Amino acid sequence: MSYSVGQVAAFAGVTVRTLHHYDKAGLLSPGERSPAGYRLYGEADLVRLQQILFYRELGFPLDEIAAIFKYPEANPLERLRDRQRQLNEEIARLQRLAEVAERAIEVQKTGVRLTPEERFEVFGEVVFDLSYATEAELKWAHSEGQREAMARADAHTKEDWRRLMGEAAAWRAELLAVFDEGEPSDGERAVDLAEEHRLHIARWFTSCPPDMHRRIADDFVADPRAFALVVPPSQQRPGLAAYLRNAVHANAARHAGDGTDREENR
Repeated sequence: MSYSVGQVAAFAGVTVRTLHHYDKAGLLSPGERSPAGYRLYGEADLVRLQQILFYRELGFPLDEIAAIFKYPEANPLERLRDRQRQLNEEIARLQRLAEVAERAIEVQKTGVRLTPEERFEVFGEVVFDLSYATEAELKWAHSEGQREAMARADAHTKEDWRRLMGEAAAWRAELLAVFDEGEPSDGERAVDLAEEHRLHIARWFTSCPPDMHRRIADDFVADPRAFALVVPPSQQRPGLAAYLRNAVHANAARHAGDGTDREENR
């Protein structure tokens, strides 16, 4: 029994244009023609169409499907295994994107409760990158410190943020002065500034033992978005992120053995 292109399109759930495209691409050329020259598909054609649609559903491009049909002696199992691996990777990627979207919603719902005008007034050049905040949420999702920091940030009033940013601006000015004057990153002034930064985090967000402070400072070098929260790009200098990271590490070493980590993690 033979079927017209319209009939095949209807029960296969594709368009007539798709069938014409498969014909031109050499994937599925109908085995018969009507006396008037119209395409007619037989049972073997329908079986081949079913195979094409199967591979298309798995995401195979048309050229790969054509190669499978061109070399039937080749084992298609390896192609299917490879495609299975690709699909599993895509599933994992989409799952991560879903988690990122969920975290982004949480970040938007919590954090800084200020209008855009108030944000500009209070934060000035310091911009909270949503992508970085979301990734931080994912990275520290199971951290009690992260949950405490988000909760405390959510509870801050506009006046709290004004005081917090005032402290940060004064500290930043001192950091830039020390850096510009060529003070060593492990010198007393730089290390004292690192300690001030650690205490600033503890005062406004969450307990910040030296080991945690080291990890935070490592991000300053690894991710420009993290350092931009501390020093706006317009005020940054080459090497400043590494300078602060080194000062934080020196400060952590200074605290080694004094029980700071143990006390603050109780």
